Amino acid sequence: MNTMQQVKAKYKLIALDLDGTLLTDEKHITEETKKWLQYAVDHGVKVIFSTGRGLQTAQGFWDELGLDSPMVLLNGAEVWEGPGRLNKRVFIPRDTIRRIHAIASEQGEWYWGYSVESLTGDKDWTPEMLKRDWMKFGIGSNDQQRLAEIKEELLSWGTLEVTRSAPTNMEISVKGITKESGVSEVCRMLGIPMSDVIAMGDSDNDAKLLKAAGLGVAMANGEEHIKSIADVMTATNNEDGVAQAIRKYVFQME
Repeated sequence: MNTMQQVKAKYKLIALDLDGTLLTDEKHITEETKKWLQYAVDHGVKVIFSTGRGLQTAQGFWDELGLDSPMVLLNGAEVWEGPGRLNKRVFIPRDTIRRIHAIASEQGEWYWGYSVESLTGDKDWTPEMLKRDWMKFGIGSNDQQRLAEIKEELLSWGTLEVTRSAPTNMEISVKGITKESGVSEVCRMLGIPMSDVIAMGDSDNDAKLLKAAGLGVAMANGEEHIKSIADVMTATNNEDGVAQAIRKYVFQME
């Protein structure tokens, strides 16, 4: 590697999806990827998560990498300025959650929600849960037709954002709340334009962010439509795709 004085980063912020992107299929961050993330941080580049996960399941990776940067969680419904420093939370109205939950119970095969208090799945859901405030709700089914019908119903209300992180699920938040809106908030916080952002992802919930970023990077293991809308493609999540993209596109090293 070149010395710090000789190296100039092309982008000021790296926004990373977790599952299928930063994490291997075994849910680990490889040593090679850690090395390049640290290299980026050492050269003044902000490294943030832009994930559908909540703090309950993202905190460990934040700690593992020792990052003191902002984070975009729950597809943008929760934005942190740094560890322990909350910027904003956007809750789905309780009456809307009741309607979504009714549909999930009747038509979904499984469901889950993220509140401040918990990540709660259908097996642990109790009536008391409807008195909590939820930032994201998910519905899962192996029946693609059923998922499409549920999505159509939810979108017809005109108040919700519906995306997915896998072919068998849908992720629901308040309309306008996306990874793109979350990263835009971080950019405002840091005084960085979106053109200085390189974003990496593999799924439908990454689409708007990849299109809005200065450079949108699709993982080779990503969904076909994500590869088609991204600017470039890198290797898979199991082949240090994030590390390769940092080296090639942020520091322009072949």
